[in-house]
Amino acid sequence: MARKKSKSKMTKQQRALLHKRKMRKRIILLVVEVILLLVLGAAAYAMSKLDKLDFQTVDTSNLEIYQDTGEFTNIALFGLDSREGELDGGVRSDCIMIASIDNKTKNVKIVSVFRDTLTQQDDGTYEKANAAYSFGGPEEAIALLNRNFDLDIQKYMSVNFNALADVIDLLGGIEIDLTAEEVFWTNGYCTETSQVVGRKTTELTEPGNQVLDGIQAVSYARIRYTEGDDYKRAERQRTVLQKVVDKAKTASLPTLNRIIDQVLPQVSTNLSTSDFVGLAASAARYKIGEMSGFPFDVTTSEDVIGLEGSFVVSIGFADNVKQLHKFLFGAENYQVSDRVIRIDSDVAYLTGISGSDYENTGSTDDGTAGTDDYGYTDTQDTGDYGGYSDGSDGSGTDYGDTAGY
Repeated sequence: MARKKSKSKMTKQQRALLHKRKMRKRIILLVVEVILLLVLGAAAYAMSKLDKLDFQTVDTSNLEIYQDTGEFTNIALFGLDSREGELDGGVRSDCIMIASIDNKTKNVKIVSVFRDTLTQQDDGTYEKANAAYSFGGPEEAIALLNRNFDLDIQKYMSVNFNALADVIDLLGGIEIDLTAEEVFWTNGYCTETSQVVGRKTTELTEPGNQVLDGIQAVSYARIRYTEGDDYKRAERQRTVLQKVVDKAKTASLPTLNRIIDQVLPQVSTNLSTSDFVGLAASAARYKIGEMSGFPFDVTTSEDVIGLEGSFVVSIGFADNVKQLHKFLFGAENYQVSDRVIRIDSDVAYLTGISGSDYENTGSTDDGTAGTDDYGYTDTQDTGDYGGYSDGSDGSGTDYGDTAGY
């Protein structure tokens, strides 16, 4: 039987090497333990922060999911005209966005849905897109997007009126280049925004590139009374969002911590803890790519059967949905659902506007709206397009202005 080699017979150099190896193992083990503790600590910290969110359960069977869009995760984002902090319904969604994440490339595309867009509601009637949140909260608002656009959205986030102003102030403001007309209207909106948010701001005195505080930036994003109307407002909202994201990327950890503490209580979502963990794991790789607005080919009308007010109308609803799937998912030859075809027919009947009646001289190749009053000339007649049915007894539906939007 072989005897163990005595350590006393090891040379001084061998003993030093053995000691060095043991110390290295201990240091590596210590580093691993520290890293593990930091990860667990960060996770516990994150969980404690997530408790501040207003978590809501959404019944997916009511979301009217059309079909799986594959390797994309689609999230509905709602900015609420919430004066008393309401998050779960009874208020309009002034801002409606669809964020589509390519799970392979981590590229994020964002589409603003113009809030005044004529869309089919839960009961088959037609109203502005922002009415759905008021009628049925996030569940009905998500269902509206899926129903009208052939989407598979199941997750959402909503923020109230104050949250965006708080984020921007905590980031030290964002830099925006304003026209003289935008300065005028921003100052006008600041009075009401200040009252709602509960703090004062200063008046802008000149156009040009300048740093806006939270009140000013939110007021800028609310402007709709310049050339471009609601289309331009949606563009401003996307600009503000991009500026906030860019600045947040360079913010210090203490600043981000203050933002989390102050803003999360103003957020409603059905994203689970595991959803947040999954998103956070790839956060550094996410990149906001192209942004656009829906409808791509668009006009406005104050002559909608049974409804009062000004509506954003898709010029060829089905074709706009095709463009949406190409923009978000790269689908070159997407075929819309039978439901979208019916909605297309209904919109044409209710407004007297269809794609074949318009010459598009203002759209770019990527589907984004051009300038020159968006390049559309109304040459349609007022004939009966047919095809519209409320699905009941054939007598039609009285499309009264039920919500005054």
